[in-house]
Amino acid sequence: MEKDSKIRVLTGDRPTGKLHLGHYVGSIKNRLKLQEESDVSFHMIADIQALTDNADNPEKIRKNVLEVALDNLACGLDPQKTTMFIQSEIPEIAELTVLFLNLVTLARLKRNPTVKDEMKQKGFGEDVPAGFLCYPVSQAADILFAKANVIPVGEDQLPVIEQANEIVDDFNRFYGKIFDRIKPKVGDTPRLVGIDGSTKMGKSLNNAIYLSDSHEEISKKVMDMYTDPGHIHVEDPGKVEGNVVFIYLDIFDEDKNEVKKLKEQYKKGGLGDVIIKKRLIEVLEKFLAPIRERREELAKNPSEIMKILEDGTERAREEAKKTMEEVRKAIKIDYF
Repeated sequence: MEKDSKIRVLTGDRPTGKLHLGHYVGSIKNRLKLQEESDVSFHMIADIQALTDNADNPEKIRKNVLEVALDNLACGLDPQKTTMFIQSEIPEIAELTVLFLNLVTLARLKRNPTVKDEMKQKGFGEDVPAGFLCYPVSQAADILFAKANVIPVGEDQLPVIEQANEIVDDFNRFYGKIFDRIKPKVGDTPRLVGIDGSTKMGKSLNNAIYLSDSHEEISKKVMDMYTDPGHIHVEDPGKVEGNVVFIYLDIFDEDKNEVKKLKEQYKKGGLGDVIIKKRLIEVLEKFLAPIRERREELAKNPSEIMKILEDGTERAREEAKKTMEEVRKAIKIDYF
């Protein structure tokens, strides 16, 4: 990024379900910080991107637009500081995607590690929808229509940003400097493991603790958490490495000294899984209760939330029009 460039932040969520703790530590925590530090901040509800693998279930996407907005607002996203908008309401993003597709080969799309992993996870094989395969190009358009140059992301999305920067470099080389390179901002916890010990917490993996979960749901999920399968009896020495409960305590428990003592005791033996799980339940409830309460209050007025999105979309549309005027002129398709 050039020294005199303004900090223009954009982040987004696919409206395929409510958001979870993995979203918080991977992106939301950073987007809250960056909305205070940036010159301009955008948050996109990526409904078009969500349709790339949910084309047969548009109702699922539509109903989750509100859920995603509620989660972000409850966490502290401020519509006075961050422009919140709906992707499908900005047709210029689709136009920019088509133009960017000319700069990317099929072989390069297939090599993207993020896409490869998600294709495998969803069992697509060669029957992958073209829209899904091309979503890194669409994501580049999502970012660049707003001239964004800082993106809070999870570690798994870094290959997508790398590919977007390849598009930036090619576009600027062919048509003149229009876009800044994009700087990814990875959270302190790049990837949160699922409650089952999987490498990633995910909506589709059924291993997530949601930001809106009740105390009872949090308790049940924590009690089902993967710990150390060899720690059968309380007196047995236990392993801390790979133990999901301790991974979460390291992230969310503010009393680091107490966590250190619990780890030492667990490794020696004499500390049962139930004790550490009960501590984690208390820690997570303390963290999530204020978010849940704000969310419940906001949810009483859905029309107000949609008005926030409508106003933000109008502002985003103005940004998109300005960018596309520059792009069309650069590509020499500004005929009239």
